[in-house]
Amino acid sequence: MYALYAAVTALAAAVHGSAALANFVGHAYPKAEADRLGVPRSWMPLLGTALAAGALGLLAGFAVPGLGVAAGTGLVLYFVGALGAHVRAGDRRYGPWAFCFGLAVLALALRIAV
Repeated sequence: MYALYAAVTALAAAVHGSAALANFVGHAYPKAEADRLGVPRSWMPLLGTALAAGALGLLAGFAVPGLGVAAGTGLVLYFVGALGAHVRAGDRRYGPWAFCFGLAVLALALRIAV
């Protein structure tokens, strides 16, 4: 069970950390998503910071389980908010969202289980 937790958490941290980096450097994909969903581009550094904190917190959870739980919870809430943005904008492209949300939920559930 620990091996599964470690693998999922490492993958979740890599995916969410990459998304944070894309927000920080102003990559075209998060800009296009923000425009399509009606999210101000001025929020991108803040959203990137939330993703980066979640990714680092998941990794810190290996040493301090409470941090892993807090980070996982924060990421789940982040993606619940992202779902709200998709719904508000009438966007039905949920694939990337579902993948990231699922990783966050699975990492949180495994951190709690281990």
